[in-house]
Amino acid sequence: MSSDRTFPTLALETLLAQSSGGLVCGVDEAGRGPWAGPVSAAAVILNPDDLPEGMDDSKVLTEKRRAALEPQIKARALAWGVGFASAREIEELNIIGATGLAMCRAIEAMAIPPVAALVDGNYRFKLPCPILAVVGGDGLSLSIAGASILAKTARDRVMIELDTLYPAYGFARHKGYNAPIHSEALQTHGPCPEHRRSWGPVKALLES
Repeated sequence: MSSDRTFPTLALETLLAQSSGGLVCGVDEAGRGPWAGPVSAAAVILNPDDLPEGMDDSKVLTEKRRAALEPQIKARALAWGVGFASAREIEELNIIGATGLAMCRAIEAMAIPPVAALVDGNYRFKLPCPILAVVGGDGLSLSIAGASILAKTARDRVMIELDTLYPAYGFARHKGYNAPIHSEALQTHGPCPEHRRSWGPVKALLES
């Protein structure tokens, strides 16, 4: 069976690098939608001569495949960085502001500063370098795809760690997203410090 799906390449990176005159990173986030935990972001400058095989949008990869690609991306990339914004920062800044903060922290953590960034989505975040927002970028740009993998695996690790601190909520299983066991735990135990109290279900529970 044939598929019309396209796969990410370095075409956008090449064009942006030519116009900006330097190294370009891809940036993506993970965890904008959950009820609990931080939002994470990653930035990656790939080496076009040493690309890990099988990089793709993290959402279409299995957890096992993401875990296998993460160390390869880190080892072969020219530079990479990961940043977080906490649940409390999400409350203070809103999710868009906190996502931008996590992205800034990811870029600032890179050993080599990029001259420009490809960012997944249509929102023009204020980052330490000029950006090009790309709708569906994690399925078009290999750099954004690599960043999506690093952001997702980093956040998943945090949620597994939080599961040991707050075992009643099942964070290791659902990573803070909407799930029946998560809703039931909220109703039984109320929110923990990692819950985003302005989120609909959490806010409704507190108000009740």
